[in-house]
Amino acid sequence: MAKVSKNSRVGQRAQNAGSGRDFVKVVKSLKDPATGKYTYKEMMIHKDKVKEYFAQK
Repeated sequence: MAKVSKNSRVGQRAQNAGSGRDFVKVVKSLKDPATGKYTYKEMMIHKDKVKEYFAQK
């Protein structure tokens, strides 16, 4: 059985378009105005929507 190089697998990326590799974990810190304490919100979102997520309050 022959080895498959990493470069030959690049063509398979279109087939894996719906896979979990398109999602990233983001952590947003939120400050409580009353106490001043920070809480952290973690979410898994699509990598194309990261900037939009951090732009919203």
